[in-house]
Amino acid sequence: MAQDFRNTLNSATGTGAATLLSAGDYDAVIGIRCCNIVATTILVDVYIKNGGTDYYLAKDVSIPPNSAIELIQGGAKIVCKNGDVLYAVSDTASSLDTVTSYIDTISS
Repeated sequence: MAQDFRNTLNSATGTGAATLLSAGDYDAVIGIRCCNIVATTILVDVYIKNGGTDYYLAKDVSIPPNSAIELIQGGAKIVCKNGDVLYAVSDTASSLDTVTSYIDTISS
């Protein structure tokens, strides 16, 4: 069973939401790492927008200076369908780097 592993990298995200993934047909998110790149604590939201509604994976998560969090770990996955868009946003300008790992279109 071959899979197409991919990632997206976002640098210095701030108060405007950054697109982490625009899902196709059944993509599986297998990792989201959020890193604070500034000298103060930041608050981060990560969410999926579907049909105009936001579904939060993390809401107002506090990340101390020079620290990171891993939102998906231990083999967990989040399946996103066509039309789902995964976003991240910080409460501080140019403060957040993200790495999103996913499998593009799960095959059988």
